[in-house]
Amino acid sequence: MKRSKAVVRIYDTTLRDGTQGEGISFNVAAKLAIAKKLDEFGVDYIEGGWPGSNPKDMEFFLKAAETSWQKAKITAFGSTRKAGLKAEEDPQLIKLLESKASVVTIFGKTSLVHVRKILSVTPSENCQMIMDSVAFLRSKGREVIYDAEHFFDGAKEDWSYAIETLLAAKNAGADTIVLCDTNGGTLPDEIGRMVKKVVRKLCMPIGVHTHNDSECAVANALAAVRSGAVHVQGTVNGYGERVGNCNLTSLIPNLEFKMGIKTVPDLTKLRELSRFVEELANVPCNTRLPYVGQLAFTHKGGIHVHAVEKLTHSYEHVDPSRVGNNRRFLVSELAGQLNILNKAKELGFSGLEKGSPEVKTALTEIKRLENEGYEFEAADASFSIVIRRILGSYQPAFELLEYHTSFRRSMNSLNSSCEATVKIKVGEIEEYTVASGDGPVNALDFALRKALSIFFPQVNKVSLVDYNVRILTGDRGSAAKTRVLILSTDGEKSWGTVGVSDNIIEASWLALVDGFEYWLQKNK
Repeated sequence: MKRSKAVVRIYDTTLRDGTQGEGISFNVAAKLAIAKKLDEFGVDYIEGGWPGSNPKDMEFFLKAAETSWQKAKITAFGSTRKAGLKAEEDPQLIKLLESKASVVTIFGKTSLVHVRKILSVTPSENCQMIMDSVAFLRSKGREVIYDAEHFFDGAKEDWSYAIETLLAAKNAGADTIVLCDTNGGTLPDEIGRMVKKVVRKLCMPIGVHTHNDSECAVANALAAVRSGAVHVQGTVNGYGERVGNCNLTSLIPNLEFKMGIKTVPDLTKLRELSRFVEELANVPCNTRLPYVGQLAFTHKGGIHVHAVEKLTHSYEHVDPSRVGNNRRFLVSELAGQLNILNKAKELGFSGLEKGSPEVKTALTEIKRLENEGYEFEAADASFSIVIRRILGSYQPAFELLEYHTSFRRSMNSLNSSCEATVKIKVGEIEEYTVASGDGPVNALDFALRKALSIFFPQVNKVSLVDYNVRILTGDRGSAAKTRVLILSTDGEKSWGTVGVSDNIIEASWLALVDGFEYWLQKNK
């Protein structure tokens, strides 16, 4: 493949366009922290928000102006002047200047439908609004990026007018013009053709801003670069309006690994950046993200694992370490002995060899359990206990004698109570405890913890942080087999356990007990 020598600028809009995604919001401190992380990573532009829309974004820009940045240019976002106003009198253009950002990005209309139906102005007035706004900001010494909103849809409606709007921005002094696939409905071949025509027509830096409504945002951005675009806008993890924007954690490595275009100094920090933003966004992680997702370099099928052990690139298109990720081998009903060996090694077990009776027994047991509905992909702790039992090194910290739960509700007072009793044995000593909770699992957790703390006071460090239930056999109605996955933590490390039963209480209990047992085994 011919490698390109083009220079492509990365423009991150996570802090503005990314926050338009449902459930995503950052306070000022979080925005500054993410901006610093993006700057350290090496992006060229960081769009911090729209200072004309809310006080929070203005506060970010004023604090950003007092911060030193390694490489990135902090960029403020806004729109062209309103119809009937002079640019120098437009409140939101004035806010852009007050933000103290050295770069401003403004968007304007390309589509005649939007010009007439949304703005309710004439086509010529729209072009004048673009020219006035760009010229005003340039006269104040700002670098101006012009976002041609709905460019590709507008170009399909009327190519001549779409180009006229771009020329208005160019002639007014725009430094870069960005073609936006705002509705995300354009395909890569269309993007490529139109970008190439614009590059030839305007003879200036052209960028692209793509949305993922057709699952083509990254592909569209790559097609634009191949056609001459030198500026790409996107967000970390693809966050954004509707289904999201061009995902920079996929785009950037594709540019470097597939097209020979280096945009940041060190891609080994890519997964770290992805997880950092994910944590501050407080949204569920997408484990299937290319390059940075937990499953990006995960191997489950025995044939795959066997091949990767011999030749890593037999089932991997890049080395995971190049983006800061790790190779993982799952244990499941599709597992081979190498899955068992690799997972056991990952969990600290040594001395196991392929073909040994222990490994064969472990493989048989794992497959039997998964046939019953167990799932070990997110339950390393339960897997560890299985291996310990097979190796004969498992010495249970306690013995369960019995447990009981009850739920009582008074329809007169509408009061409810849930209670659990647990009886365990440690050595020759039996302990019986009672506890109440918000539900049967919560009550069992309290009762078991209460009993264990008499013998192991340090167990109070352990807490449940996640509880997931999956119905495995829905055709049986309320008698369905249930799988429960529990995530526990001691404040430093986290571990997953699993339980399966026709009774949701028992499934929960099995996962709960494994969680405590695993921690006690690790902290003898």
